[in-house]
Amino acid sequence: MKFQIDSSPHLPPVNDVSRLMRQVLLALLPGIAVASWYFGWGVLINLVVATLLAVGFEALILAIRRRPVVPVISDYSAVVTAWLLVLALPPLAPWWLLTIGVFFAIVVAKQLYGGLGYNPFNPAMVGYVVLLISFPATMTNWMAPTTLADFHLGLSDALRVTFTGEFPPGLDWDAITAATPLDTVRSGLRLGESISEMQDQIPFGLLAGEGWEWISIAFLLGGLWLLWKGIIDWQVPVGLLAALGLLSAVFSLYDPEYFSSPLYQLLGGGAMLGAFFIATDPVSGSTTPLGRLLFGIGVGTITFVIRSWGGYPDGIAFGVLLMNMAAPMIDEYTRPRVYGER
Repeated sequence: MKFQIDSSPHLPPVNDVSRLMRQVLLALLPGIAVASWYFGWGVLINLVVATLLAVGFEALILAIRRRPVVPVISDYSAVVTAWLLVLALPPLAPWWLLTIGVFFAIVVAKQLYGGLGYNPFNPAMVGYVVLLISFPATMTNWMAPTTLADFHLGLSDALRVTFTGEFPPGLDWDAITAATPLDTVRSGLRLGESISEMQDQIPFGLLAGEGWEWISIAFLLGGLWLLWKGIIDWQVPVGLLAALGLLSAVFSLYDPEYFSSPLYQLLGGGAMLGAFFIATDPVSGSTTPLGRLLFGIGVGTITFVIRSWGGYPDGIAFGVLLMNMAAPMIDEYTRPRVYGER
């Protein structure tokens, strides 16, 4: 009797790219919900616009390259890039800012290098840094959290601001924007003020900046879910958060009037989003277990240095991109020894 024998593998794969990306999107939903609660409709509008732009740009460049379009755009990697970029941008970012950022993230940082799996830099952070360097004033137009604001922009108002730049009567950028917690500290220190003198200026919540602390905790919960599901490894988040927290603790003990507390550093900016969703990119980061730990420590250290002495209030994006450049060298010197090698 002749039996039909199939070639290996005999077990169907458990994970594929599209499934992994969908789980990342699900893990982002708690943070998105809390961010929308504190900053209004602009967050959701930006997500929709950026998603359409990302899928459109990817389909266009694939068509130009004469590559299959549907299999690539259906892996959700472009959507993940768009969402991560949006979550780093002000809630009322104008449509043209989104367009430029998504273009550099998808076309320049991803597809021009060959697409998913070939990009040496994190695409979302490339788009963000291009915008931060090119349009610094627009990138500081952060709204005050709804719990502190004297106004409320409805859906139609947010759409009008995003696509036309027009505000309802009696409102303008000066009336609705407020400095982020990290930016407030940085600006005050540059003016010679101490942390204690800025207590009344900083909208402190229970742990860090009002609103920002709960957004960070929501991203932390989503990141822990990714760890539990085995989507990401623990080394990068632990290395990043440990380095940032330890450095801020040491320097805060040394000079509490100049350096903010570890909780403020961890929950007052983009540390949680960066630790669990951005720095864990498996393509542009390190691939060895020890290398991933060193990669996270490097991002956390660079972030602290930029926050404390640099020209920008947050340094997650720069830390990730700088460590992306170092990832090949880290992998070279942290490769596990193969059995039989000396």
